[in-house]
Amino acid sequence: MLLPSTSPILAGPPDLVAWNLITRLGDAELLLPLVPLAALWLWLGAGQGALASRWTLRMALTAGLTVATKIAFFGWQIGVADWDFTGVSGHAMFACASYPMLIWTVLMNRSRPVQLLGVGAGALLGVLIAYSRLPVQAHSASEVLVGAGLGLWVSLSCVPLQRSGPALPAWSPVVAAVLLGLMVVAAPPSRTGGAIEQISMQLSGKSRAYTRDDLRRLRVELHLYAPPERRRLDRDRTVRSR
Repeated sequence: MLLPSTSPILAGPPDLVAWNLITRLGDAELLLPLVPLAALWLWLGAGQGALASRWTLRMALTAGLTVATKIAFFGWQIGVADWDFTGVSGHAMFACASYPMLIWTVLMNRSRPVQLLGVGAGALLGVLIAYSRLPVQAHSASEVLVGAGLGLWVSLSCVPLQRSGPALPAWSPVVAAVLLGLMVVAAPPSRTGGAIEQISMQLSGKSRAYTRDDLRRLRVELHLYAPPERRRLDRDRTVRSR
């Protein structure tokens, strides 16, 4: 399936197009259908209810935390100006929480070394997707690091509960991979961020959501009123970063 040339995913230089495609793999709209299906198979098909429960409950916890940080910023400008932090990266969190376990589920009938290689490959894929949020200018480094850290905690904390189990139906991984690929290039842009902004404005009563520019202006204001020693340290840090 080909996208029209006007698609924003295919706009820009080739390297940016590649990062846009990679970053789509972390969309919640793509991953949320796969995770419950995999968890349901682990619970009913493989008899690993404890593993499925840990994975889904911890993912729900971190997803709630991620949304809470975004609402806090969009609605009340609660962030960390010095870190350029406006909320946890949902793409980084979902990718790192999902792919290690999804790949392991496909390989759960293989030897333990192969299973662990799959977990590692999923973790690397999750980290790559998390990093893609930087070149597409969707998040700051601090937001990506926190999101990836939370996601890896979710998935890697499940490793001790993993046990070998029955193979998935042979067609299911192929169908999932094909559908995932088609959705990456053909699905409409994610609307999760816009929905969270709307919820934030409704909860806070604000007419618009706060933006990263607002946080950066706040940082400048805090710098102007900071003690002289703090201003000198900020200047030194800026010079070193150039």
